[in-house]
Amino acid sequence: MSTTPWRATGLLFENCSCQLLCPAHVSFKQACTHERCQGHWTIRIDEGHYGDIDLADTAGVIVYDTPQLMYEGGWTQACYIDERATVPQREALDDILSGRAGGPWAVLGHFVETRLETRFVPMRLEDDGREKRLTIPDVLDTTISAIRGADGAAEARLENLYNVIHGPTHILARGRSRCTDRVFDFDNERTHALYSRFIWEAGQGTPTR
Repeated sequence: MSTTPWRATGLLFENCSCQLLCPAHVSFKQACTHERCQGHWTIRIDEGHYGDIDLADTAGVIVYDTPQLMYEGGWTQACYIDERATVPQREALDDILSGRAGGPWAVLGHFVETRLETRFVPMRLEDDGREKRLTIPDVLDTTISAIRGADGAAEARLENLYNVIHGPTHILARGRSRCTDRVFDFDNERTHALYSRFIWEAGQGTPTR
């Protein structure tokens, strides 16, 4: 486990194969909609550092396949990092997203049984307000769109829900994802999605959320 102090803030969005709302997003002890939960977490870091390494304007994706009850473990997981990152940034992001640097991904790492080799790939990440998109050629294509709330204007939101990787306000969305790479092969359509603004940190004497 790395002891390097680090901090990162940015955007996190996800889509999985569950119907709205994914039960495991509320608690890993709740069974997902199907026998397998397949999806991704997409991360854009707007500001951050890993020791002396600047992490601003970097991005990564975790793609996963888990049992219906995620709390049982046995996850298969792969990390993809935007190839535009420098070598020091790549190493720092790999430490963070693998959980080796502590923080929220170390918590999720306890459930991972098979962690595939990290890959550095071309990414196109677009943030168009209520719609978020990511394309990794020959790997993943995903789009999520926010759901409007009862007033017909503002987005539907979840507040004050405990989640180690998301920020305190979760914007509900619908998403679609097509993934064909290595052991992953799934096609989600109009399924669970959401996004939030996160603050992560570890090794600095302050809590991580």
